[in-house]
Amino acid sequence: MNDTIELLKNRRSYRDFDENHVIPKEELQMILDAARQAPSWMNGQFYSIIVIQDKHIREQLVKWNPGNPHMLKSSAFLLFVGDLHRTKMVSEAHESPYLIEESVESIILATTDAALALENAVIAAGSLELGSVVVGSIRKHGKEICQLLGLPDNTIPLFGLSIGKPIVEMNVKPRLPEAAVIHYDKYQPYTYSLIEEYNTTMEKFGEARETKRWSQKFSDYFAAEPQMITDQLLQLQGLLK
Repeated sequence: MNDTIELLKNRRSYRDFDENHVIPKEELQMILDAARQAPSWMNGQFYSIIVIQDKHIREQLVKWNPGNPHMLKSSAFLLFVGDLHRTKMVSEAHESPYLIEESVESIILATTDAALALENAVIAAGSLELGSVVVGSIRKHGKEICQLLGLPDNTIPLFGLSIGKPIVEMNVKPRLPEAAVIHYDKYQPYTYSLIEEYNTTMEKFGEARETKRWSQKFSDYFAAEPQMITDQLLQLQGLLK
C-alpha cells in the first residue's frame, strides 16, 4: 500500500489538541496551498477560506457552539465559505445578469468546491502528522458568523476545520458495509440487514460520544421538523429566492 492510500484509509477525527503547539507558518501555508489546488467545476473556485487567528473570534465561535471547544484549543481554525460574491463582481464587470438565486445549482457548485478544498486540507494536515476535525454545526449560527466576519452578500459559511497536534489517540471509525455504498454500472438493491449489521459494528466500536444506534440517530434527525436556518440564511445572503 502506498503512503497516500494508507493516509486516506487511516483518516480519523481528532478533537483533543495540544493547546501549546504552534503550527509553523510554512506548514500552514502548505495546507492552504493544497486546499486551493483541489478540483473545481470549470475552475470556478467558488469558495473562500478564512484563517481565524483572533482568539476573541474563536472564543465567540465556541460560545455559539459549546460542543466544539477545539475551535479555540486547536492550533489553527479554518472557515470554509461558499463564495459566489467573486463571480458577482465578474458579472458586474461584464454588465451581465447574475441569476444565481433562481436555482439551487449555484449553491451545489459552491458547496462542492468548498468541500473538495476542505478534504485537501484534511489530507495535507494528516501528511504533516497533524490531526483535524470538520465542524459542520457552525451553520446553526451562520447569520451571526456572517455579521462577525463581515461576509458579503452571495456568501455562506459552510463548515470549519480545526487542526492541531493530537493529545488523545483515536481509532479509525468503521464505515458502512461496502455493499451498501459501492455499486457497479447501476444501483444495486440491498437488504436492510446491512444497516443492522452496521448498527452492531458501531455498537462494538463503542464511541463514547454516540448515544444512539446509527439508524436511530438518523431516523430521529430526518423526522425532526426542519429548522430552515440554512434556507433563511441563503435567502438573506442573496443565494436563494
